[in-house]
Amino acid sequence: MPTRNVSLTPEQDAFIDEVLEKGEYRNASEAMRDAIRALQQRRALESLKLDKLRLSIQAGVAALERGEYDEVDDADLDAYLDDLAASTSR
Repeated sequence: MPTRNVSLTPEQDAFIDEVLEKGEYRNASEAMRDAIRALQQRRALESLKLDKLRLSIQAGVAALERGEYDEVDDADLDAYLDDLAASTSR
């Protein structure tokens, strides 16, 4: 298994000591591997969210190009948004 040396802040080092003392991990390497797995999962989830956002943007742009939108006067904007929020919460 490859070995790497990493520098930790005093707070990070203390945290690792804490989880080791609690018996959550057998050693610091195990704790670090778990932290890296969590980072990988978070990044994968963020990537999926970005993909979903890009698809939503594309759908919105396509709807605009088809003329599927409502024009709202500035004076009516608050009421329009309130109605929109009420209809999506049902």
